Amino acid sequence: MSSSNSKLSRRAFGGAVGATAATAAVGLGAAPAQAADARGEGPEEREFRAARGRQSRRPNILFILGDDLGWADLSSYGSPHIKTPNLDRLARQGVRFTDAYSGSATCSPTRFSLYTGRYPARTKGGLAEPIADKSAGLDPTHPTLASLLKEAGYATALIGKWHAGYLPDYSPTKSGWDTFFGNFGGALEYYSKLGLGGEYDLYEGDAEYKDLRYYTRIITERASEYVSRDHGGKPWLLNLNFTTPHWPWIADGDTAESAEIVRRIKAGDARALWHQDGGSVQKYKQMVEDLDRSVGEVLQALKRSGQEENTLVVFSSDNGGERFSYNWPLSGNKASLQEGGIRVPNIVRWPARLDGGQVSRVPVFSPDWTATLLEVAGTRPHRAYPLDGVSLAGYLLRGEQVAERNLFWRVRGERALRRGDWKYYRGKSGRDQLFNLAGDQREQADKAAVEPARLAELRKAWEAVDAGLLPYPA
Repeated sequence: MSSSNSKLSRRAFGGAVGATAATAAVGLGAAPAQAADARGEGPEEREFRAARGRQSRRPNILFILGDDLGWADLSSYGSPHIKTPNLDRLARQGVRFTDAYSGSATCSPTRFSLYTGRYPARTKGGLAEPIADKSAGLDPTHPTLASLLKEAGYATALIGKWHAGYLPDYSPTKSGWDTFFGNFGGALEYYSKLGLGGEYDLYEGDAEYKDLRYYTRIITERASEYVSRDHGGKPWLLNLNFTTPHWPWIADGDTAESAEIVRRIKAGDARALWHQDGGSVQKYKQMVEDLDRSVGEVLQALKRSGQEENTLVVFSSDNGGERFSYNWPLSGNKASLQEGGIRVPNIVRWPARLDGGQVSRVPVFSPDWTATLLEVAGTRPHRAYPLDGVSLAGYLLRGEQVAERNLFWRVRGERALRRGDWKYYRGKSGRDQLFNLAGDQREQADKAAVEPARLAELRKAWEAVDAGLLPYPA
């Protein structure tokens, strides 16, 4: 990695993801990077370098997830038509990761990987891709980020989309979160709150909560109130899980379109929420820009509360983009283990410890954040449930090198493993492929025939991890 004085243009980075925080130090200050211009070229950002020697109290943690937000859907990641000034500002104030990945290619398995810090297939509920009925969920006895932080003295809350199981057996309040306000399922109609089965799906705790306003407005209000609250001197964790910009393609104010989808749901159309006859690039743009405004509102509330300096904010997506997402130059979308299905925007800000205006190209994925946040909070994972993520606190706060390692993914019909710049991939064709992501983010130049030994080595590494995971049910 080059020194902090070296410069990278926005066009130059497309490679790796990295971030995490811990108990050491970093600093404020770097010259802010600005959003990319209309040609996709951008201002310069400094390559990441830890600011050693700073100390702080245990931070508050605000972890924000977008839903089906693609890697290049933010203007700071190269979108030529979507404007995201609030998330761009967050990146200018912190560290932007170019090679960050979700824990899986769809909603619920990635959430399992973040909540537990482990591969989704370590648990039975994580085998659903994604959870679509009440038969699967996150076992309440399994340690989670929230339960471990709660034991360490944190107040814990989840606002928004849970998608790790349904009542009566599964709930955030059964898995370590003190407070829950949001929806249980994978999707809901933004006004009526009707879910995939036609059920009403907005809850406070384990009780239905009636509010027929636009969903993003509601959870933004709730999150803004939570970060403004006095938590009795305790540090806090807030998982803020937006459903935006997940289908149905309903922007704030689209009440006629909402009414039509509700009519179809009540008439028995089981796929009405998928909204396959709706949406557009323009509608998607509206939804992403609304997500950006909503994040901005929550961050402003945090600033007004006086807690901004010692709050670690992470922003990411649960998987790659879908129909209307801007993923260039990546191939593939949500549900695929090609880069477009798992590479995601990822930003971290912690003013007390991290300098702004920086970019990191270290590959990281969702379970790394679990490990990192536990270390930063001064606690450890449960001995009986070892993590698959690694803490990057040493990298972010003490300037330690990140050892080369394997990033592993498995979904039905596909497999992938990344080591350094090399990626092993087998899609539904059943053919093993090998790509060098340093020069081929688009995964078009298959090196399998010219690098057979490397291909065999990475395939063997993938199979070694797979052998320790639960098999898919027949």
